[in-house]
Amino acid sequence: MDKPKPYMSVLTLSLMTVAAVVTSLRGLPMMAKEGLSMIFYILFAVIMFLLPASLVAAELGGAFSKKGGGVYTWVKEAFGSRWGFTAIWLQWIQNVVWYPTTLAFAAGALAYLFMKPELADNGVYNGVVILVIYWSATFLALKGSDIANSITKYGVLIGTVLPGILIIVLAIIWAMKGNTIYFLEPSEALAATQKALGEAPHARFFPHISGLGSIAFLAGIILLFAGVEVHAVHANELEKPAKQFPLSMFIAMGIIFLIFSLGSLAVATVLPADQISLTAGVMQAFQQLLDKFNLSWLVPIVGLFAAFGAIGGVMSWISGPSRGLLETAKQGEIPPFMAKTNKQGMQVSILLIQAVIVTLLSSLYFVLENVSVAFFLLSAMTVTLYLVMYILMYAAAIKLRITQPDLPRSYKIPGGVVGMCFVAGLGLIGVTFSLVVGFFPPDNLPIGNPTTYVGVVAAGMVLFVGLPIVIHALKKPEWKVTE
Repeated sequence: MDKPKPYMSVLTLSLMTVAAVVTSLRGLPMMAKEGLSMIFYILFAVIMFLLPASLVAAELGGAFSKKGGGVYTWVKEAFGSRWGFTAIWLQWIQNVVWYPTTLAFAAGALAYLFMKPELADNGVYNGVVILVIYWSATFLALKGSDIANSITKYGVLIGTVLPGILIIVLAIIWAMKGNTIYFLEPSEALAATQKALGEAPHARFFPHISGLGSIAFLAGIILLFAGVEVHAVHANELEKPAKQFPLSMFIAMGIIFLIFSLGSLAVATVLPADQISLTAGVMQAFQQLLDKFNLSWLVPIVGLFAAFGAIGGVMSWISGPSRGLLETAKQGEIPPFMAKTNKQGMQVSILLIQAVIVTLLSSLYFVLENVSVAFFLLSAMTVTLYLVMYILMYAAAIKLRITQPDLPRSYKIPGGVVGMCFVAGLGLIGVTFSLVVGFFPPDNLPIGNPTTYVGVVAAGMVLFVGLPIVIHALKKPEWKVTE
C-alpha cells in the first residue's frame, strides 16, 4: 500500500511565499537608491499593494482551497474562462520575463565569490551566468516538486534571511561607530536640484517629483512586493488548507516587510545612492561593511549564499505559475502538448518553453552596454504584465463578494461588500498608478532614447497581454485533456 503523501507545513508554504516575493535580496538596491525617500516608497508599497494583495489572496485562497489553479480559478469564477486564462497567463509570462533580472543579481553575487566584482557590470558575463543557472534550475524542477521545494526553503533561509540579518546587524554597528549614514545625506543629483531651486541640500522623505520619470522606480519597487498569491496553487497540499493558507499569507507578509524595510535601509546606510548598482548593490554594501570590520574573507561566502538565495527564488517561481498554466492546459485553454507531464508529474513542455523565452530575453545583456539599464528595462516590462493580472484579481474579489456572498470563506475581509471594495479598491488604485508610472523611463538611469524605452515596454505589454486573448479565441474543444 502506498504511503499517503505528507502534508506541506504552514512554515514551508510561508517561506516559499517569502522566496517568491523577496526572490533573494536583489530588490534592496533599487529601494536603497532612493535614499531617505525609500521609506516613503516602502510605506506606499505596503499600504497600497502588499496589504491588500495579501488580504485578497488570503480570502480567495481559503475560499477555493480545494480547487487547483490559483488566480486562474479565482478570476474564472468571477469573469469566465477567457479572463481566468488571461490572468494565469500574465502571472506565468511576467515571471518568465522577470527571471533574467533576479539571476542578474545572482551573477553579481557570484562575481564577488570569484573575487572579481567588476564582472557584475559585464553584460556577457551576466548573460552566460543567467543561462547556465536557469537551465540548471529547469532540469532540477523537472525532477519533481519535492526538490524544488527543498531548494526554495533552504535558499530563502541560507541565501536571503541569513545574509539579510547579517547586513542589518553590520549596518547598525556601522552607524553606532559614528560612520556616515548615507541615506541621511542627499544624493549628488538631488543636491544639484535643490541648489538650483535655492534650497539647502538635504535628504528628503518625500521624493522630489519633477515629472513621472522622477518616481519611475516606484513601479519597480511595487513589483518587488508582488507574488504573495503565487503559491495559492499549493493550498490543497496543506492539512487544513482553509485555515492554514490564510495564516501562511500573514506570516509571509510580516517577514517580507521586515526584510525589505530593514535590508534596504542597511544598504543605504553604507553606500551613497549615486554609487549603488541595481544588480550588485547588496554585495557592494557587504564589501564595504566587511572590509571595515576586517572580515573581508567572508565576502566570497556571502556572495555564494546570496546567489543560492536567488536560485531558491527562481525555483519557487518555476513550480508556481507554470503549475497554474498546466491546469489551464488540462481545461483545454491551450494546445494539449503543453499539458504533457513526466513521471514526476512536472509540466515538461511548459518548463522547456519558458526556458527558451528566458534565453531570448537574456540576449539583452549581450546587447545593452549598461547592465543596470537592461535590468530595469526587463523589470519595467515585467511590472506592466503583472499589474494587469492584479487588476483582474482585485476585480474578481469584488465581484465574487457580490455574486457569491454565501461562498464558504475561511478568512473574510471584514466589513462586507464595502470592506472588500475598500481593500481591493485600494489595491486597484495602487497598481493602476504604478502601471502608468512604469511607462516613464527613470531620470536616474542612462536609459538613452526615451522613445525606444517606452516602445519596448509598450510592445511587450501589447504582445503578452494580447496573446492569451488570441489563443482563447482560437481554442478548440478537442484541446481539453481527458483524464
